[in-house]
Amino acid sequence: MKFFSVFLLLASYSFAQSNVPLGAASTFAVLASSTVTNTGASIIAGNVGVSPGSAVTGFPPGTVTAPASIYAADPTSAAAHAALVTAYNTAAGEASTQNLTGQDLGGLTLSPGVYTFSTSAQLTGTLTLRGAGYYIFQIGTTLTTAAGSIVAAINGADAATIFWQVGTSATLGTGATFIGNILAQVSITTTTGDRMAGRLLALTGAVTMDTLTLTYPPATTPGGFGGPPVSSLPPPPTPVPSSWILVLIGLACAMLFKTRDRWLRRPKNG
Repeated sequence: MKFFSVFLLLASYSFAQSNVPLGAASTFAVLASSTVTNTGASIIAGNVGVSPGSAVTGFPPGTVTAPASIYAADPTSAAAHAALVTAYNTAAGEASTQNLTGQDLGGLTLSPGVYTFSTSAQLTGTLTLRGAGYYIFQIGTTLTTAAGSIVAAINGADAATIFWQVGTSATLGTGATFIGNILAQVSITTTTGDRMAGRLLALTGAVTMDTLTLTYPPATTPGGFGGPPVSSLPPPPTPVPSSWILVLIGLACAMLFKTRDRWLRRPKNG
């Protein structure tokens, strides 16, 4: 019985560490199959692409932060789309560690694992992801977040290792704060003022954005939005004084000693 319990623990750990390799899609913050459409002053840190479609509209007023670029119906976006298909199937094929069907993600605190919804998934409020490792959400149909909803990462959780495999389409509500890689079978829509650390990757349809701030995971930094906490870094090295500073300190001490010696030896009046 003890051996069996240990086996279950190790199995759960292995599921929690499952990776979803993005391959050629890894440099893309936004990737669609039919069209990429932007409204407003969106800021995208990461490549933007579409394949096999070729329509990318709304840049400007949207901006793609250099050195990232826009790729449309070219070999780079085609390779990324092929890699996305593989990544989607990999995420969908992972063994579930917990079924959350019918539960709102808001108010939950989850550790690394594979979480399944047989139909739709809803987020109202705040979902907290706690601990370093891989998080995979397998959603049968739609993913919808309410206005102002939040996905928060603590204790080492990182946007780069969070995956949302969505069976149809994903929609982020107005002013939402979201982290992770959305891999949607059909389409992805963000609404006004959303803030996201992750990727928007749609297999067969469009990605539609409105005044979105999007940083894809390689650009996240410790202590920054979507990145691990600063506490996960090694402590900074103790500054070592340069030799010139030590020489100047020595000279200053010598001068003070001589000044004190002359002061003590000065002739006294009277």
